[in-house]
Amino acid sequence: SQDQFNATSHGAMAMVIISLQTFTGMWINAFIASVLCIAWLKKKNFNSNEKILLVLGCCRFWYLCITWVYSLFSIIYPRYFYVYPMPQLFASIQSFLNFSNLWVSACLCIFYCIKIANFRHIFFIYLKVKIDRIVPWLLLGSVLLSLVIGILIYSIIDEALCSNHNSTTQGNFWKLKIKMDEHIFPVFFLAGFGFATTFMAVISSALLLLFSLWRHKCKMQTDSGKNISVDAHVKAMKSILSFFVVYSINFTCSILTLVYATKKANPVAFLILVFQYAFPGVHSLILIFSNPKLEKTLRRTLSCVKCKVCMR
Repeated sequence: SQDQFNATSHGAMAMVIISLQTFTGMWINAFIASVLCIAWLKKKNFNSNEKILLVLGCCRFWYLCITWVYSLFSIIYPRYFYVYPMPQLFASIQSFLNFSNLWVSACLCIFYCIKIANFRHIFFIYLKVKIDRIVPWLLLGSVLLSLVIGILIYSIIDEALCSNHNSTTQGNFWKLKIKMDEHIFPVFFLAGFGFATTFMAVISSALLLLFSLWRHKCKMQTDSGKNISVDAHVKAMKSILSFFVVYSINFTCSILTLVYATKKANPVAFLILVFQYAFPGVHSLILIFSNPKLEKTLRRTLSCVKCKVCMR
């Protein structure tokens, strides 16, 4: 029928747009991970900033990969997607990688804040001295907490599906009927907690760095020379403010995703999905241009690719 044809064409168009965003984001994050791995193998040494960027690049690469497969099955092959235990398995893995992505990127903002901001409080001084030892534990804690949430989401959705399916005959398809009831509310609560926690970490880091910069500039007003500490503050502030803008959009889209989770597909939900797919790629691109080593390698790579294309 005409309606079925329109639905198929819209699904194909949506898949094309999502695929372009996904593969672009995967390439950007694979670039970050590969450059850092090569540098690690060459110098056998890894600073805290590079550790965070490597974990973040890997998390985002696999998150985009799994989410693309999820979209492929749910849009183009829905009958194959709603087979036990595919819905809860995809939701669990996707949640684990998404929360790892959000919390590790929040750890990056916290790291910048502690490393660059100047405060005389004894606890802040302790963190500044110990930050390189704390970073691996922060990364491990973020991954483990994400894993726990992923397991919880699997069990919650599995219980919801078991209470909603109509038949247990082998070969029947399980339909995922998301309802705002006692089974699905914990999923929304966990997702909201994760989004709010990371967003607050980014806001706090930006405000602390801004306050530190303002205090430092007030102290250095009598000095007409260029100050290295001020330059470091300004550079970090540019990075974190760009993070803040991107995070604000992503946080808004994430909350709207929870709002539209119980409703049928509509243009607003698709627009939210587009923004969410763009987040890992755009934020990682900002990270590349904030890091001199990554930026230099990217420019060199693009120039080599351009030369090879021109030679053809």
